[in-house]
Amino acid sequence: MTRPFSPVAYGAAGLGTLLLVLEAVPRLGLIDSRYLPPASEILRTLAAELATAELWTALGQTMWGWALGLAIACCAAVPVGVLIGVVPGLRAATHSAIEFLRPIPSVALIPLATLLFGASLGSTLLLVVYAAFWQVLIQVLYGVADVDAVAHDTARSYGLSTWSRIRNLVWPTALPYVMTGLRLAAAVAFILAITAELVIGSPGLGLAIQVAQSSGAVSTMYALVVLAGLVGIGVNLAVRLLERRVLSWHPSIRREAAA
Repeated sequence: MTRPFSPVAYGAAGLGTLLLVLEAVPRLGLIDSRYLPPASEILRTLAAELATAELWTALGQTMWGWALGLAIACCAAVPVGVLIGVVPGLRAATHSAIEFLRPIPSVALIPLATLLFGASLGSTLLLVVYAAFWQVLIQVLYGVADVDAVAHDTARSYGLSTWSRIRNLVWPTALPYVMTGLRLAAAVAFILAITAELVIGSPGLGLAIQVAQSSGAVSTMYALVVLAGLVGIGVNLAVRLLERRVLSWHPSIRREAAA
């Protein structure tokens, strides 16, 4: 029996095909190379940029804003979600407020962030925390609601305290949902970090992209965009690895590993 290709092989093949298309399109004259340089030129520019300290400083600023904002959002959303889900009546009391605030796009807060913090890390954090908070909170609420009612009643009948029920019953049930929320929030937080830097001018990779675009350094602009994409892939892979380690006991992860 022929062994199927791994997802990594399919991903590499798709990336290779994309590079070939990006190389061919400007060389065939379908798009002016002044606006879309060949992939080989973009990669050469990226290699040159990686040798500069300025790029690593900008990347470090972006990753710091991403990590700090994601950490603040998770540290706030998890206890709030557990509290809302555990306290009787609180879920119904907060439902309207959550459903009103959650759909507001984080980019709509850009004018507020600019007024409060200007072109600084504070603006990035405001957008990142707001976007990531709801991703985690909603998943925590789903996780708490998924606790088996029979197990909950049994724990209460045995006289377990509220803290014991949270630690031994609610948290193990909610943890897979928490990790899903973290994975979603990590991607959203990175997007918002780049957006804040690009639009507001906060220090980081997004600002470097904006400066390259405004100065006419098209190859550098595309190289930085490619770098942002690669970092985004790395962020997603890192969070997935963390999820697999944290949930190694969960049946879904065991089935995935066995497959």
